[in-house]
Amino acid sequence: MPQGSSQPVRTHRVAVLVDDGTNPFEVGVATELFGLPRPELGLPYPPYRVVLCTSAPEVPMNHGFFTMTGIAGLDAVDEADTLVVPGRPDNVVPRGEAVLGAIRRAHAHGTRVVSFCTGTFALAEAGLLDGRRATTHWMWADSFRKLHPHVLLEPDVLFVDDGDVLTAAGSSAALDLGLHLWRRDHGAELAHAVSRRLVFAAHRDGGQRQFVERPVPEVRDESLATVLAWAQERLDEPLTVTDLATRAAVSPATLHRRFRAQLGTTPLAWLTGERVALACRLIEQGEERLDVVAARSGLGTAANLRVRLRRATGLSPSAYRRRFAAGCGEVLVP
Repeated sequence: MPQGSSQPVRTHRVAVLVDDGTNPFEVGVATELFGLPRPELGLPYPPYRVVLCTSAPEVPMNHGFFTMTGIAGLDAVDEADTLVVPGRPDNVVPRGEAVLGAIRRAHAHGTRVVSFCTGTFALAEAGLLDGRRATTHWMWADSFRKLHPHVLLEPDVLFVDDGDVLTAAGSSAALDLGLHLWRRDHGAELAHAVSRRLVFAAHRDGGQRQFVERPVPEVRDESLATVLAWAQERLDEPLTVTDLATRAAVSPATLHRRFRAQLGTTPLAWLTGERVALACRLIEQGEERLDVVAARSGLGTAANLRVRLRRATGLSPSAYRRRFAAGCGEVLVP
């Protein structure tokens, strides 16, 4: 839970903006991540509360699969701490001014604005992205550049966190970004618990590639699952890429190719990410000795831990502890 501060905390309010032709999957991602009760987490309050909102009494979803009715109007955006804008396939059709106005108004009020998949088009159309980093689905990258040339598009990543505006690539990358928000808001331990409930990868860095080459497999099993599980149990050991390659019974060059093809990252980057995630969880669980955290997570020294943690979370170890470590006596505000 978001801990480590004597400041009052309350349930984080999330508004999901449903527009004509919105993709149902991405609405489902938002409600699954932020709208369902999580009693297994043992929190004294619901971490998020979700409201769906729209500009019309009835909203047909993508391809007319069904029509949504009985949801809130756009004034619900004004009460939100985070606004989620899912994608829709007809991206060259302008959004209604009511929808764009709600997005602009939310951003002007300091609301965190998040897009899933081609929802990035709506954020750009509302004027939020000029001169800023963003991503969208790789199939729409060329169209996006033509329509919004002043946006710093990064078309080959899973998601972009640009502070108060965050954008995810394809629909499944919305899950990655949603878990990233859980980590930002509530720490690595709870994000890991939610990912286990979803049976989804606990942590895929936003910089990983969207489009992962997956050639037809040979008879020989080339899955990385076994070596990944083996390494995760030994993060405190001085593992190297050569160690991983030896365990996988391949050369380091072959291991690099498999990591690129299957995970969209390098063995060293994956290993570092796993170690930082473990360090975060150790801090959240109450370990205050940085040298112990560094040793148990395999980051080696307290100095390296500080650098890696700040790079991954934007926080120093002490700031991370104040925000997320257990037992810090927060006051709940409903």
